[in-house]
Amino acid sequence: MQRVCFLLRVKPEHLEEYKKRHEAVWPDMLAALSATGWRNYSLFLRDDGLLVGYLETDDFEAALKGMDATEVNARWQAEMAPFFESGRPDEQMTPLTEIFHLS
Repeated sequence: MQRVCFLLRVKPEHLEEYKKRHEAVWPDMLAALSATGWRNYSLFLRDDGLLVGYLETDDFEAALKGMDATEVNARWQAEMAPFFESGRPDEQMTPLTEIFHLS
């Protein structure tokens, strides 16, 4: 199992709307994430727009490719891209290097 952590930046003027969107993630998006191996997925948002994502998966590259092949992900990413400083969030998820883990 891989533990994956990544950082993104939400535009400050979109923080409240971004939070609202994640109060009601589309059921088909949630199903696609589960079906493609995304587990224990969390997003944390700081007031300045720093977004920290964490997930567990068997194979992160396969999980990304699986989501990229879904129609719902294309719709979700198109709606989310304007919230971010760097465009589509799924194209910017560069994992941080894990240097310590206490289990």
